[in-house]
Amino acid sequence: MSTADASSPGHAPDAVPATNRASDAAPTTDPSSPARPTGVGRPSDRGPAADRAPTVLLADDHAAIRAGLRLLLEQGGITVVGEAADGAAAIANARALRPDVVLMDVRMPGVDGIEATRVITRDGLADVLALTTFDLDEYVLGMLRAGAVGFLLKTTGAAALVDAVQRVAAGDGVLAPEVTRRLLADLVAAAPTPVPAVLPDPAQAEAVASLTARERDVLACLGAGMSNADIAAALVITESTAKTHVSRVLAKLGCASRVQAAIVAVEAGVVRD
Repeated sequence: MSTADASSPGHAPDAVPATNRASDAAPTTDPSSPARPTGVGRPSDRGPAADRAPTVLLADDHAAIRAGLRLLLEQGGITVVGEAADGAAAIANARALRPDVVLMDVRMPGVDGIEATRVITRDGLADVLALTTFDLDEYVLGMLRAGAVGFLLKTTGAAALVDAVQRVAAGDGVLAPEVTRRLLADLVAAAPTPVPAVLPDPAQAEAVASLTARERDVLACLGAGMSNADIAAALVITESTAKTHVSRVLAKLGCASRVQAAIVAVEAGVVRD
């Protein structure tokens, strides 16, 4: 297993349990240096994630949190291919190691998690799961706008953490519909004026306008935090057809995740009747 680890400049956290054995923690390297992949290629080169253990890059400025996450993931059969203590190292190591998933801390020194997520998702290096101590704060919303497929609290249990990584590696999201609804409700509640019918970004507005009537229906469903099964039931189509429509909507809007598309739906005023 190839690792790319970074030392921690911060204090010990009070969240994810860390191992007490020094041998369980990966050796540290210069966080500014990209990892050298050994037998690790692009996810597409290694075959479907369902046929192998998902690979993960850990990005957090606290060494104890990285050690705790590594322990939980590896005990659950997940392969941790590297670590990073800041956003710049996360980008470099994601580019070198091409993991399936990057577990990304939101607040890190230098390049923060939001900017690192934007680069990693833009360049198609990996899917990103945001890690946060706080539930649904403005930083998490920034991560989702940047392309993260969802978020996890650092207090997430081992089983839920492993399940989330496996689902993302398989191409699914990790936000339950009720969590998405709460996120979007907070977004709408925080708006100083009613949600606009036109997006402030002309390119995004044009993309929304290019959607077919059915695709607008699907976007509205995403804005309501609906799963593929929910969308299929609401629109009286098969779940596979719903999944196809969701993929087309994401592609047309240039969104990296369904949560990102849901935010666009709310901001564009595309809502369920």
